[in-house]
Amino acid sequence: MNWVTTTKNDLCNLSDLSDLGDLAHMRSALTLARRGLGTVAPNPAVGCIITDITGHVCGRGTTARGGRPHAETVALAQAQAGDKCRGGTAYVTLEPCDHHGQTPPCSLALIEAGIDRAVIACTDPDRRTCGQGIKRLQDAGIEVVTGVCEDQARDLNAGFFLKITDNRPLITLKAATTLDGRIATANGSSQWITGAGARAAGHMLRADHDAIMVGIGTALADDPMLNCRLPGMENRSPVPIIADSTLRLPTTARLLDRQPIILTVGGNDPEKLESLQDKGATIVEVEAEADGTGRPDPLSMARALGRQGLTRVMIEGGGGLAGSFMQAGLIDRLEWFIGAKIIGGDGRPAIAPMGVKNIGDAPLYTLTDSRRVDGDIYQSYRRAS
Repeated sequence: MNWVTTTKNDLCNLSDLSDLGDLAHMRSALTLARRGLGTVAPNPAVGCIITDITGHVCGRGTTARGGRPHAETVALAQAQAGDKCRGGTAYVTLEPCDHHGQTPPCSLALIEAGIDRAVIACTDPDRRTCGQGIKRLQDAGIEVVTGVCEDQARDLNAGFFLKITDNRPLITLKAATTLDGRIATANGSSQWITGAGARAAGHMLRADHDAIMVGIGTALADDPMLNCRLPGMENRSPVPIIADSTLRLPTTARLLDRQPIILTVGGNDPEKLESLQDKGATIVEVEAEADGTGRPDPLSMARALGRQGLTRVMIEGGGGLAGSFMQAGLIDRLEWFIGAKIIGGDGRPAIAPMGVKNIGDAPLYTLTDSRRVDGDIYQSYRRAS
């Protein structure tokens, strides 16, 4: 049996699937895969479940921190401890790799382990695999089923796919605003628009992104650390990024303790550049915007971050940076927290003016989730296709 999805709206509907065991195990594999978000770049976050010949789970794996070892290797190691792989089934959220890198191909590892069947959520767009992993399994006589929970698997690794297809990471804009869309009063007061529960949820978002990005205005005003401050999750802090066209970040900034990436344009003072590098910053020069402002170009920044191996980047301030990326069509997801407060038109907007003249030209997003967090509202959106 070769199960290939023909719809773009695969929601793992029970009525669409004949084998509920495949559905249950793939859902478990997706749960495992999500654990790797924010820690496995430049690799994808993958989950793998191995069942023995009787259908019982004998191995579980998720891609390890830094991308090695792969989920299949981890799951096989558990299962092979009892020699339970032979005749069993592997459930993998992404097509097993088929190239020799730091480790042998996972497709070959599955074959050598003696599995009889592989259930794969979606193919890997990496040209080094891209169907070849499936072919290798099939050539070895393994039954391959594809397309189970495909949409969920693609959504989970959207950043990895974008890095391959568009040479940039997935970009999320996170904002905490008042009911009238303001992030601070006219004089900059913003603590706190939302409550402790919403702030904790914001730190969870930091934990599942590779990097967090702010503009130099935010960096100068707040001197932030941009880390994950949830107890026990300090090691999930994302790489800090600052968009700083003229290298205004002072060498006393706390962010330098976290070895940030600074995105800037050419022509800066060599001494200032060297002093920031000496403090641990990675300076990446990008193209300037064509409007003559001298600000870094959003698309050039996005592609530079892709070259750094990042797959998931979250923008967390300020309004100018958010506006430039939004205007360039580069904001893929919105994570929006709304506090039950009103500031008024003199407050600072979440997104700077974008020059939209007709409502039909406004960027369009689709609401995917909405919930209450204590007294606040937390909404998630995806860019409409």
